[in-house]
Amino acid sequence: MATQGLRPDTAMKQPLKPESFPASVEHAPRLFQSGETTEKKLNCDVERLHIKVNDGPDGKVTGFLHVPSPYRSGEHNKTAAILVSGAGGGVVGPSSMYLSMADKLASLPSQQALLALRLDYRYPARNNYCVPDVRAAVDYLQRERQIDNVVLVGWSFGSAPVLTFAGMDDRCIGAAMVAPQTADTEGIRMMAPRPVLLCHGTGDRTLSHTCSKRLKEMYKSGDRSGRAEVKVKLFNGDDHALTRHAQEAETLITQFIMRCAGVDMDSGLVSKTVHTPLMAGSREEKIELMKKGGDLKGNESVD
Repeated sequence: MATQGLRPDTAMKQPLKPESFPASVEHAPRLFQSGETTEKKLNCDVERLHIKVNDGPDGKVTGFLHVPSPYRSGEHNKTAAILVSGAGGGVVGPSSMYLSMADKLASLPSQQALLALRLDYRYPARNNYCVPDVRAAVDYLQRERQIDNVVLVGWSFGSAPVLTFAGMDDRCIGAAMVAPQTADTEGIRMMAPRPVLLCHGTGDRTLSHTCSKRLKEMYKSGDRSGRAEVKVKLFNGDDHALTRHAQEAETLITQFIMRCAGVDMDSGLVSKTVHTPLMAGSREEKIELMKKGGDLKGNESVD
């Protein structure tokens, strides 16, 4: 039976360093396996980062930054995406969809390309540490990569640091969540009219899809503008990681990020990039990537 808003805690462990992750979690599985044409049009580089966090314990957090190839400083969209996972931490996201999202965003044409950072946590499931991780990542992108704004994406527990940060920092111009919890998410009341997207499976046994409905109500309760933009997308019968509808959810969230960033959605090349299938095919392959990426550490689950 699904809980109503809180993920079990994860034991504090020594955080992983970037080099601890296998090469198989750098890019989407099919980025360089779709033929010569796709490889030329969908191509980006990944930089492994250790970002300094100024709040005390183990002051660096791991991240994987997707950048256009070739990368030219400042010659990209001034909005970036930051993608965070659940109570186990990790760097590939639900059903490994963050790999696909990040590759596509960084492979967009010309100056429309977005930097996309897949961010781990130093201490998963502890919001008072995870929020500084997100803040440090935003500060880094602003200071070192000429970024003005970010769109945040969180899975499961990841909704807590995403909404806590977004509620107090207007550098976040939009937020999307997969299977969010309601604990530690009061920041959503401060987000309107900035857009919010909530995706949830109705068969989620970890966090009930009623959590997304509750977050929608919380968002609307804080709206004073009359321009609130919040959408709940339910996936019939799907699980906590949306393994049955992962491609559809990945496309929906990628488009949401692009709209927030002002990408020309009518461009034929942009449309082709969005709809290029890069994700692992089977449920088993998606879960295996989640294990390699650390997303199923601790108490996190796909169910």
